[in-house]
Amino acid sequence: MLREKDEILETNINDIVKKIKTSQINATDLTTYFIERIERIDSKINSVITIEKEQSLKRAEEINSIIKNNKELSKFPLLGIPIIIKDNISTKNLRTTAASKILSNYTPTFNATVITNLINAGAIIIGKANMDEFAMGSSNENSAFGPVKNPWDFKKVPGGSSGGPAASVASGLCIGSLGSDTGGSIRQPAALCGIVGLKPTYGLVSRFGLIAFGSSLDQIGPMTKSVEDCAEILEVI
Repeated sequence: MLREKDEILETNINDIVKKIKTSQINATDLTTYFIERIERIDSKINSVITIEKEQSLKRAEEINSIIKNNKELSKFPLLGIPIIIKDNISTKNLRTTAASKILSNYTPTFNATVITNLINAGAIIIGKANMDEFAMGSSNENSAFGPVKNPWDFKKVPGGSSGGPAASVASGLCIGSLGSDTGGSIRQPAALCGIVGLKPTYGLVSRFGLIAFGSSLDQIGPMTKSVEDCAEILEVI
């Protein structure tokens, strides 16, 4: 079992990956820890719309097998890292709602390019994050699945529209997340939740698979607890 579990919340991606690659941390144990943490904590925050338990644990077992067979581990810079994805980014066979009743039963048949890149790097998608409906808002109070609370103070908003990804990182429900930013929707909730959020330069990161708000302004970007972790995910996507 994963020992000293809560210390993992203060450990950077690079160190976690090293420990996974050297079997100091088991990918299944790490994934289970974050899924159980979501189930235990998120009812108060409401940052996650869909938890991907079955497929994420299956993915963790695949990663354990990769490590056991020592398959060129340098190819996997995010090996075993649990990540939560804003729910306007397409995930194959995983419900993608854009926080709207209109898409409440929509399950994409394809992955966004950023998701393919994360998976190829060894990351584990453990859930989809709440947001302002169709990314239109700046407080994350406007979701068909209910408002997201700021994990530092439940009376305050987490910012939007990527309030769910921001709150999930700030409350330690994942190692990192992806949000989308049209006019501040990564940067503002990152600031309000006390984490790091980056809107990449337009064209640096593929928008394929993002449910559009303003196509010439939308960008997908990482949200993490540190600048170093933000850079690690940006490099992959």
